[in-house]
Amino acid sequence: MNKLLKGIVRLSLILCFVSQISQAKQVVTEQLPILKQDEVHQIVARRVTNFFSQSHYRNFALNGAFSAKIFDRYFKLLDGNKALFIQSDVDSFRNRQESLGQELIDGNIKTAYDIYNLSLQKRYNRYQYALSVLQRPMDFSKNDEIDFKRDDIAWPTTEKELDVYWDKRVKYDELSLSLSGKNETEIREALTKRYKRVLKTLIQSNNEDAFQVFMNAYAREIDPHTSYLAPRKKRDFDSEMSLSFEGIGATLSLQDDYTVIMSFVTGGPAEKSKLLSVGDKIIGVGQSNSAIEDVIGWRLDDIVDKIRGPKGTVVKLEILPAGNKSKSKIIEITRDEIHFEDREAKLKIVDNERGKVGIIEIPSFYIGLTERVSLLLAQANKENLQGIVVDLRDNGGGSLAEVITLTGLFIDTGPVVQVRDNLQKITVHGDKNFGIEYTGPMVVMVNRYSASASEIFSAALQDYGRAIIVGETTYGKGTVQTSRNIASPIDASLHPKWPELGGVQYTVQKFYRINGGSTQLKGVEPDIEMSKIQYIDETGERFLDNAMPWDKIPSANYLTVANIHPLLSQLREQHLARISKNPEFIYLEEDIKQFNDKKDRQYIVSLNKNKREAEQKSNDVRDLKRMNERLSRAGLPSIAKLDDLPKDYKQPDAYLDEAVEILLDLLPNYPKIESARSNKGIISFDISIK
Repeated sequence: MNKLLKGIVRLSLILCFVSQISQAKQVVTEQLPILKQDEVHQIVARRVTNFFSQSHYRNFALNGAFSAKIFDRYFKLLDGNKALFIQSDVDSFRNRQESLGQELIDGNIKTAYDIYNLSLQKRYNRYQYALSVLQRPMDFSKNDEIDFKRDDIAWPTTEKELDVYWDKRVKYDELSLSLSGKNETEIREALTKRYKRVLKTLIQSNNEDAFQVFMNAYAREIDPHTSYLAPRKKRDFDSEMSLSFEGIGATLSLQDDYTVIMSFVTGGPAEKSKLLSVGDKIIGVGQSNSAIEDVIGWRLDDIVDKIRGPKGTVVKLEILPAGNKSKSKIIEITRDEIHFEDREAKLKIVDNERGKVGIIEIPSFYIGLTERVSLLLAQANKENLQGIVVDLRDNGGGSLAEVITLTGLFIDTGPVVQVRDNLQKITVHGDKNFGIEYTGPMVVMVNRYSASASEIFSAALQDYGRAIIVGETTYGKGTVQTSRNIASPIDASLHPKWPELGGVQYTVQKFYRINGGSTQLKGVEPDIEMSKIQYIDETGERFLDNAMPWDKIPSANYLTVANIHPLLSQLREQHLARISKNPEFIYLEEDIKQFNDKKDRQYIVSLNKNKREAEQKSNDVRDLKRMNERLSRAGLPSIAKLDDLPKDYKQPDAYLDEAVEILLDLLPNYPKIESARSNKGIISFDISIK
């Protein structure tokens, strides 16, 4: 499985950093570097092209037509929001678009550098223009709006069209600071400093910057999960693979010049602190003995370097909370050594009036997962649990070997997944160890972010009839990637002065369910949808413009463990009756409906201060009302404002609670599953319910 999936998404977002800048009327270029291809990039381009053309699952010809697609994707990576180039800029390179493939084969990618140098020039001048906009009076009384979703619009035809967008872009920045309590003087000082820092960053651009954007335009045109890893990214990846680095344990990405928290390392300082949430924006960073520095517009790798540091030291972060468009806060986190063991599976026991249930949370399919879960199942047996819920929400995948062996803990010997390589050879991978280590009732929780190995596991248990799958339809990633170094073993002796060459990761197989169907694009559909209404958003493989197609192959030879389909109708009825009266589900469905109702305006933001303040006040009133209702149900005193909420308060996980209830509904009718002695010498547990 592609353990790099999240890392690739982060890499592509880093590259998209350049998409937020454009050109003004006055051209100032004397300070900008003129980037050109390093000698070693010729070697790297040739080797990467060789890897992709000879070993990638997708057969493609690096001809003129494919070159034109790389051309378009390169401009998309450089300026996805159409805020930089105008139509004539793109057209000026059209006569070279079909030569990009040959340039890659030859290792001479001059066109890529010419385009990138133009983007540097125009980005620099756009921020010069932004500085000039700051000299105008600030007026937040008009009913202006800014639409940040511009990827589907045509290229602007004039610089004046871009001026209109950037006038609003600067006003948005001004209003955001005004809503945080800053006065006009403070706003101008902060934004002047921010924009000048962006200009400084542009001046510090290097040849590798241009090379990695173009090579990823090439890689991502082949498929969404193929990528070139620049040396710095390769070092970060190797650090993760060695299971150790020092920092706060948060995954970051750049969105519209903001550093956004995407996820946390389970057990890391950021998660343990409970001070951060996914979607929070980091707008300032400082050390324990230094002032906070504004980092909006910085390079992401520079921000990461500033946040990381030795174990035991303190980093100060200025945060703009997710969904909060008005007020920032400053927090402190003590850095620690981050291990991937911190992301290991965990067992939590829920004991209510209906029964005693174990919840096994699996954040990723890391090496050693099966051994860990085997120990948790032994613990579950000692606790005489009546069933198990396996929580795979937000699990993006991991090791193919681990998902096969993990599935084997819950089935007897048999196939788990089928894979097909680029030669169309089909291989069936299965559990070869006789015996089942856990025979009791199971529910598997998934959501739309469960991908890859998570989909193999849930699909296999669904096909065998071994577990009930609840939640949302999964992500739909049905491809397998491998990674390799670009440098060959002999390079060190032949070319000792060469710098690091980085790495690549690319798709080598597609995987299929044991019933022959593919999870690609379609994902795994749950047996029971957790919510009555679903988010209408663009999450999932099917929304990626060059994702591989869905297909199917013949079914593998397997026998179902149990026929649980006749039970599903009654379980769904019980589930729907329960959630219709559950306040947490009522909240969730109100939020989903509000999100869906605003789907066409999700990226449109008002530039009217009174309107924004009213929106924020309305949200705060709603959130405070809900929180006091929760506290009342828990027998706790109410609060006057959200900041008064006790730090140890844990908000209910409605989906997880309901998964437990579904499992308990299943108990009376769950079929008995016979266990056997494993050839590994482990006696499996028979705690099935008759």
